[in-house]
Amino acid sequence: MASDSVPVAAYAPNLRRPSLRSRTISNALYVGLRPFIDHVPGHPAGIRTARTTVDTASRLIPAGRRVRIRPLVDPRVESGGSERPVTGEWVVDQGRGRRRTHAVPDTARGAILYLHGGAYVVCSPRTHRPITARLAVETGLPVLVPRYRLAPEHPFPAPLEDAVAAYRWLLDRGVPASGIVIAGDSAGGHLAACLTGEICRTGLPRPAGTVLFSPWVDLTCAMSVDAHRETRDAYISARSARRVARLVVGPAGFDDPRLALLASPWNGTPPFLIQVGGAEVLRPEAEALAAALTEAGTHCELQVWTGQMHVFQILNRVLPEASAAMRETARFINAAVTAPVANETEAAA
Repeated sequence: MASDSVPVAAYAPNLRRPSLRSRTISNALYVGLRPFIDHVPGHPAGIRTARTTVDTASRLIPAGRRVRIRPLVDPRVESGGSERPVTGEWVVDQGRGRRRTHAVPDTARGAILYLHGGAYVVCSPRTHRPITARLAVETGLPVLVPRYRLAPEHPFPAPLEDAVAAYRWLLDRGVPASGIVIAGDSAGGHLAACLTGEICRTGLPRPAGTVLFSPWVDLTCAMSVDAHRETRDAYISARSARRVARLVVGPAGFDDPRLALLASPWNGTPPFLIQVGGAEVLRPEAEALAAALTEAGTHCELQVWTGQMHVFQILNRVLPEASAAMRETARFINAAVTAPVANETEAAA
């Protein structure tokens, strides 16, 4: 359970004992995958090897017959070099996108901007299609998944610059800010929160909401190292996260204020949904972020899913808890994009 100071969404499935299937998969990962991740080298050569392995494995996972994948490559020539290129993919529900044959799906109602996880060093839009496809089907909204630059070749703030470019790209093409929901998992959850804060700090139109799955909140890893002694995380290692984090931060190191989510001023931000597994090492970080958001006056739903592992939502095709979590996410997103917004300029102020 979450700390008493943080409001937890009153939704029964996240409080139930994990299913047999969930316990079996978590135990298998703890025995078979965690030792490997715990010893992944924290240097560029090791990360490149891991990146190739993950990308190769992702090709074996189908996106699903209910969605269509549309590549996006926009060099932003019309900006005269003032805007970064935007690359990635659209994930569109087949039932709603069947009649549209051009590259840009129907975004009149809005869109989800999804930032994939992977510790800022691995993964891609392809690796997270089990999540993005489910989001597209459950919400009916097209999902834009940008291919942001990865460390160590491109340390922070390069990923944030690419995320801002993708958000501006949506606005420039007429997608209403009141219909955009920013979402992400793990490091992508950190990036989604960073993007939300940057939007509000720079005066861009405020999005409708932000969804974070198992966010990596504290890149110094101080909180996860402490939690490591008390949790049986299925595959996340605080030690390996700390090694990787040193490669992620840029020249300003951990002193870059955009990295420090717990110290950010969250006044005037859109509503948040945070889902975190009860058995994962990042749970205290998610609880602390939810507390900071609530203290700043931001509406935040925190769901601690009992016994679940890091980013369990990616297994929504096999885990009943993950499927229920995606339905909860769709409920939050649909409510956010239909909520009345009196004035987007005022919302961004």
